[in-house]
Amino acid sequence: MSAVGTRITSRSTAAWRRMDRMRRALIVGRVILLYLIMAVVGITFLFPFLWMVSTSLKVPEQVFAQPPIWIPNPIDFDNYVEAVTAVPTARYFVNTLIITIIPMAATVLSSSVVAFAFSRLDWRGRTVAFGVLLSTMMLPGHVTMIPLFVAFHKLGWVNTFKPLIVPAFFGSAFYIFLLRQFFMGIPREMDEAAIMDGANPPVIWWRVIMPLSGPVLAAISVFSFIDGWNAFMEPLIYLKSANKWPLALGLIAFRRIHTTLWEEIMAYSLLVMAPCLIVFFFSQRYFIQGITLSGLKG
Repeated sequence: MSAVGTRITSRSTAAWRRMDRMRRALIVGRVILLYLIMAVVGITFLFPFLWMVSTSLKVPEQVFAQPPIWIPNPIDFDNYVEAVTAVPTARYFVNTLIITIIPMAATVLSSSVVAFAFSRLDWRGRTVAFGVLLSTMMLPGHVTMIPLFVAFHKLGWVNTFKPLIVPAFFGSAFYIFLLRQFFMGIPREMDEAAIMDGANPPVIWWRVIMPLSGPVLAAISVFSFIDGWNAFMEPLIYLKSANKWPLALGLIAFRRIHTTLWEEIMAYSLLVMAPCLIVFFFSQRYFIQGITLSGLKG
């Protein structure tokens, strides 16, 4: 009986090992397939950007050459010189910084204050007020565009940066939602410990909650930076003077001058989008972490 039992046990062990090898092979196959799909999708999305970079360094004769030329020969950096000198790009760059950095800081501070009130303070009507706040996200921008323009016109803010900056000091419903979700994941015991040390709500917000909210603050900062840097419709509506235009409108002005010089247009477009790429590249870890953690607690 012991010999029979030993054979059965050895067969069972061999079968288990075969199943384990098959399971591991299946997992490896799925991982390889997943990475292949991700590589194909990534290359597909990266293709237009690579073509833009390649075209921005070409001479005019190579732009529409057949077959397409991916590596320019010779490499022409004069396209970037023309992009900087043909229009007041430096002025547009400063204007873009003004309507991007100030609203970004204002949005982070104002949205965090409101989110703190919704997540850490107990007050009557909090749930209803939060629902009303979220309902404002359902309103498309086209609905409020004309009323806002009329209001800003009566205030005398048209052709100034105020319509692009001041609203940021009143928060954003989407950013408030993200911050609230993240704040609710911070243990309440930290608030109680701060209260025992004599801290009031503003101190708790600034010294306890904000230092622990680095990932979500980074995510919101990136969102706000990209929105401000790529802003087109609002500057087009409120800014009449060309010397107050941001880079997005400067691209239109450059396009009017260089109608068919696609290599120079691509160079200018790459200069416009480069800061967004740089910001996202250096903050992507915090950005992804902030978006992920903001949805864990409800």
